[in-house]
Amino acid sequence: MTTTIKIMDSPVIGVFAACTEDFCFVPEGTSAEACDVLEKRLKVPVHVGLIRDSILIGTLSKGNSSGYLISGKTGAGSLEKLLDIPVSYVPGKINAVGNILLANDTAGLVSPEVSDKAVEMISSALRIDVQRGTIAGIKTVGMAGCVTNNGLIVHPGVSDDEKAMLEDLFGIEPMTGSVNFGSGMTGSGILANSKGYVTGDETSGYEAGRIAEALGFVGNEE
Repeated sequence: MTTTIKIMDSPVIGVFAACTEDFCFVPEGTSAEACDVLEKRLKVPVHVGLIRDSILIGTLSKGNSSGYLISGKTGAGSLEKLLDIPVSYVPGKINAVGNILLANDTAGLVSPEVSDKAVEMISSALRIDVQRGTIAGIKTVGMAGCVTNNGLIVHPGVSDDEKAMLEDLFGIEPMTGSVNFGSGMTGSGILANSKGYVTGDETSGYEAGRIAEALGFVGNEE
């Protein structure tokens, strides 16, 4: 089965969708074929919906096994019913929590511009250690990297100091790579958990191999 898809006719699938160890959340209008690939590759149920009437699920939200965060107060109750997980909204002026947070089940990296109040809230809601930082000098760390409980792939421009910080925070040695034929914003084009991964359909074979290695799937693919 393929590991590449489009969502909303776009290869930047991490902008439009999000996933955890327990589910994948995609926008209304996602094709049945894409949902089928996601369900089989990530080995989780696929939920379909919107956040604040927007299809930008991956940009407006981020979650893990303990909780789910959204930008803005609207719709938390209905999302809790859909996703069957506690849903919280991020305080302050954060309009795109999925862009500024890179997280798995143990740790999270946020943009340097995130307030102390928001850092505390993120840490409490997701039950993780949270630290501020950048990847390749980029503040939108949620799109500059993709992390699971087993692997971490980040923008090729990451500095040695940033790599050391990431390894210390997540307990995972980061690898560099790209997606969708040259984009270093790996989080924008990958949906992954510890069970599998899917990439945007412009991802090259070399890039896919690098992603599989970084996320711990080399030799374990179907």
